[in-house]
Amino acid sequence: MTARKATALDVAKVAGVSRSAVSMVLNGNIKGNVSREAQERIRAAARELNYLPNPVAVSLRNQRTATLGIVTDEIVTSPFAGRLVSGATNAALARGYMILVVDTEHIPGRDEPAIDALQHRRVDGLIYATGSLKPYSPTDPFRAQPAALANCFDPQDRLAAVVPDEVTGSRRATELLLQLGHRQIALLGGDDEHAALLREQGYRAAMENAGLSSRDQQVVVTGWDIDQGYQAAESVLQEPDRPTAVLAANDRVATGILLYAASAGIRVPEQLSVVGYDDQQNVAANLVPALTTVALPHAEIGAIAVNRVLDELEGGERRTERVLVPCPLITRQSTAPAA
Repeated sequence: MTARKATALDVAKVAGVSRSAVSMVLNGNIKGNVSREAQERIRAAARELNYLPNPVAVSLRNQRTATLGIVTDEIVTSPFAGRLVSGATNAALARGYMILVVDTEHIPGRDEPAIDALQHRRVDGLIYATGSLKPYSPTDPFRAQPAALANCFDPQDRLAAVVPDEVTGSRRATELLLQLGHRQIALLGGDDEHAALLREQGYRAAMENAGLSSRDQQVVVTGWDIDQGYQAAESVLQEPDRPTAVLAANDRVATGILLYAASAGIRVPEQLSVVGYDDQQNVAANLVPALTTVALPHAEIGAIAVNRVLDELEGGERRTERVLVPCPLITRQSTAPAA
């Protein structure tokens, strides 16, 4: 037979107080109406009886569900940015909230129904998160309650947006290669996506600060996948005056570069230094040699976005600025001083 769960009345009897006193203390609504001694007796009785307030009843009283909704375009179904949801979940749990996630898988027309479904379930706040950095225009219903954007931004800056500091991350990666004595540094960048343009901006800034003009800079558009990195490396590294270092669009492109270098007999890092971007889980640290890379702070982005929503929910003002989260440079074995 299943044991009967303790009730607030049971706690009241053990503590020698009224049921209303139990409700006030355990729901945080004391306001000086219950003595300190009685509060201690109530909490001790609740622990003894393993009593927890009914979450449904609490929600009915305060008109909140203690849940947040996250709509993503690919994060759950992709192995790349899952740390964003993990960081958001941990931040929410630390403040007594749960996360509900809907992944639209880039299927057109799914965003609004996903947002509607979460709002019908009375989530207390919303976050829209993307797998790659991009602009996103939130709808009026989305902005009607506490909300924030993660790894994307509103071009009109109507909501707080938490995004990686791509420019500084790329600049620091280039500066590392410059400090190692490299001057012939090529950027095998992505396509025309927002992140690729910012990473190119950081590369060019570092090169110019080192006195290297646009004629000394080499930017090749590659895409984002391993085979594209291999093809770009095959083109760039066959030149007589080839680069001594390469900054890759991401860790997958860097993987393609390493594969080509191995097939062509180019030793990494003795003859070629390679830097990736993303610190992709189960990839960058396990390559041979292990890849120096710039980490995308997905977990931090998720946590900050959750805390922005909860701060607003708990009475704070709506904040609409863009928060730039640092992208740490992780040095491994794929970089070395120029020969």
